[in-house]
Amino acid sequence: MDAFASAQTAADNWLQAVTECVAQLTPLPRGANLGFVYTTDAFSSDLRSIVRYLKDALGIDQWVGSVGVGICAVGREYYEVPALSVMVGAFPPGSFRVFDTVSEGLDQFIAQHGEWFVAKQARFGLVHGDPRNRRLPQLITRLAAAVNDGFLVGGLTSSRSLYAQVSGEITEGGLSGVLFAPEVPVATTLTQSCAPFGTPHEVTQCDGNVIMTLDGRPALDVFYDEIGDILSRDLNKAARYIAAALLVPGSDTGDYLVRNLVGVDPRARLLAIGDVLQPGQRLQFCRRDPANAMKDMQRMLHELKERIPNPPRGAVYYSCLGRGRYMFGEASEELKAIQREFGDVPLTGFFCNGEISHNRLYGYTGVLTLFL
Repeated sequence: MDAFASAQTAADNWLQAVTECVAQLTPLPRGANLGFVYTTDAFSSDLRSIVRYLKDALGIDQWVGSVGVGICAVGREYYEVPALSVMVGAFPPGSFRVFDTVSEGLDQFIAQHGEWFVAKQARFGLVHGDPRNRRLPQLITRLAAAVNDGFLVGGLTSSRSLYAQVSGEITEGGLSGVLFAPEVPVATTLTQSCAPFGTPHEVTQCDGNVIMTLDGRPALDVFYDEIGDILSRDLNKAARYIAAALLVPGSDTGDYLVRNLVGVDPRARLLAIGDVLQPGQRLQFCRRDPANAMKDMQRMLHELKERIPNPPRGAVYYSCLGRGRYMFGEASEELKAIQREFGDVPLTGFFCNGEISHNRLYGYTGVLTLFL
């Protein structure tokens, strides 16, 4: 019997949805002991009831998950409807540890789980974050460092109502999820939506998220030079297509973090982006490009398939809200691309307010994790 199983449905009410998912999941994989649950935000106020029902009906006590404006399932994306995506897996006893919300420091987290993750040499975690917590980027970096210089994957809750997460019980406010020991083999990678253009620039003067100068020149002048005359005449249009790519120092793969342009000051020639900057950082402008984004996703899927020794048993996919239907249309193209490459592998996930990979918070990416 397979070690993973997934279920998906859209229904008028939470009880109908969870009942249908339980029916799809049974009989359970032998030894199933951890569940993943994602709901569209139409069910956000019902998430506590959904988790309680899943625990009682399936006999699985440990659950992690979140709410999304959209959710991911096998070959399909769900938006604008009450929907539920669930996956269960059978993991070796003692090979994972669910942890509650980390909202400020790590002292309590280390006190509760440090002995376990040190003894197990756990270096991989699947996490969900609350986008309302301004410390989240730092928490992600610090948590990854604390867990044996580990690797995190996950996403920030997206919702038009409650920002609920699941970590054993319902929680919110910070970073929560599950850690895995090395005896749980995984493979993970990410795909970008935005293609850099022009040349890299050094931030030579800045204040918070406001860039005064790039390469010693007024930031807005450099921006205008890069995007050309047509887009320079319509900054609202430019902001829909153009973003800033913060180059990751020391990356041998050309990695970058995409951040939105959030404002300009034509008089002072300033440019503001959606992140705090430091002098000396390097950035490059990039454009949102659906064709290149799908090409990069297909490359990512092919390379990931070449990397793994065996077909995956389960998968979790975290994609940006700016991808999915807003980039590829209404036909669930992202999830269909995964299905074409890996077949009907059990899969769950959601569309995020930001994606987590390794120790960083990304934007406009898709992060795929395979359980092997």
